[in-house]
Amino acid sequence: MTETLAMLPTQDKIIAIVPAAGIGSRMGSELPKQYLLLDDQCILAHTLDRLLGHPQISQVIVALHPADEHFAALAQASHPKILTVTGGGERADSVLAALNRADEHAWALVHDAARPCLAADDIDRLLAARSEFPQGAILAMPVRDTMKRADPKGRIQTTVSRERLWHALTPQMFPVASLRSHLAAALSAGALITDEASAMEWAGEAPGLVVGRADNIKVTHPDDLRLARLFLTRANSALG
Repeated sequence: MTETLAMLPTQDKIIAIVPAAGIGSRMGSELPKQYLLLDDQCILAHTLDRLLGHPQISQVIVALHPADEHFAALAQASHPKILTVTGGGERADSVLAALNRADEHAWALVHDAARPCLAADDIDRLLAARSEFPQGAILAMPVRDTMKRADPKGRIQTTVSRERLWHALTPQMFPVASLRSHLAAALSAGALITDEASAMEWAGEAPGLVVGRADNIKVTHPDDLRLARLFLTRANSALG
């Protein structure tokens, strides 16, 4: 599906969207993973600091679980750039709820709540790619390791060529109007949507790939907390 000029953003307003309505069951904690403590504040607070601190981001929309009892206590909750919405059962539902409150002429940067190590230069590179990829783009890393496909019993079935394979990261950047339209249509059609790029791909778009930093990790398992703490300490030392 070719994007029409009418649906392309007409200004440079950047809105960050953070789907934070999940429960993070793989962390083995009763507390949603975005609220687990990482040094002096929780994971989500670190993530929001990275987005709120970028001068080109004018608004950050956070999609929360309807029963969220933690967000209001964060220092970032009262920031003038912050807007909250009620999220849905799946990531895509939460992103769509946020898009419905966003300026349709803006660009959306959708970023995982549990990626607290996002660097400003990653955001800069992604925003700079708008001229090359007016349809939108995502941060990603080329696959470096040998890839194996398993059979149903957990044995190696075959070795998969890593040529032109990428690990998808976030933020993922798209014009608000086109992402909202394609995401809503894909959900209505029952398509499998694992990230924003997959909704655009479903609609026939080909998002660009922008090389991101390896330390932009997603905290998914308990061991990731230690690694995130190391990266944050290193980043803070470089700033100081």
